[in-house]
Amino acid sequence: MRKIILSIACLAALAAGAQTKSVSILGDSYSTFDGYITPATNEMWYYEGNRGSNDVEDVTQTWWWQFIKNNGYRLCVNNSWSGATIGYYGYDGNDYSARSFITRSDNLGCPDLIFIFGGTNDSWAGAPMGEYKYENLRRDDFFSYRPALAYLLDHMQKRYPNVELVFLINSELSKDVTESTQKICDHYGVKWIQLHDIDKQSGHPSQKGMKAIAEQIAEKLRN
Repeated sequence: MRKIILSIACLAALAAGAQTKSVSILGDSYSTFDGYITPATNEMWYYEGNRGSNDVEDVTQTWWWQFIKNNGYRLCVNNSWSGATIGYYGYDGNDYSARSFITRSDNLGCPDLIFIFGGTNDSWAGAPMGEYKYENLRRDDFFSYRPALAYLLDHMQKRYPNVELVFLINSELSKDVTESTQKICDHYGVKWIQLHDIDKQSGHPSQKGMKAIAEQIAEKLRN
C-alpha cells in the first residue's frame, strides 16, 4: 500500500510539473543578472549588490524573475547579453554578430513561451534601418535593422514551432525602430508589447521600472 501511495504521489508531482509552462528570454542588458544567464560567458550589466548607478541589486528585482514568480511559470533559459543588437551592426559600426540576437536565437532550450526583448542597442547605436525585406536574406542584410529582425522572427518561428513568441519593445526608442518592430512583428503574426513609463537609472530599468515591465507584460498577456 505504501508503494502505491508513493507512486501516486510521484505521478501527481510529475503531472503538476508538466502543467507548469516554461519561459525563455532572448535579451540584452535589461534582462541580464550575473549567475542566471546561459551561457555564463555572456556579458552582464546587473550584478548582486548595489552598482551605484542603479538600484537593482538582487535577481528577485528583475522583470523576468517577477513575471515568472507572479504568474506561475518556470525559467527555462535566459540567454541575454549586455550591449546585444538584433542584427550585426553595433556601436561605432563594429561587427556585433557574435552577440547578436540572430546568432544566439538557437540556444533557448525547449520553452513554451519566449520573450524577445531587444532593439534598444540598435536604436542607441544608430543602426541603419534598411528596407522591409522578407525574402532572400543574406548576411550583408543583417547589418540593417529591418531585414535582420525579419530574419530573426522567421527563423525563430521555424526553430520553435508551437512556441509563443512575444517581442517586448522598450520605451523611449527611436521612432524608426519602434514602428519598424511593430510592423515586422505584425507581418509574422508575432505578439508585441509596447512598454511605457519605465523608470530608468543610467538608461536601465530601476527597481520601479522592472516592476512596471513585469506588470505591463502580465496585463497584456491576460488581455
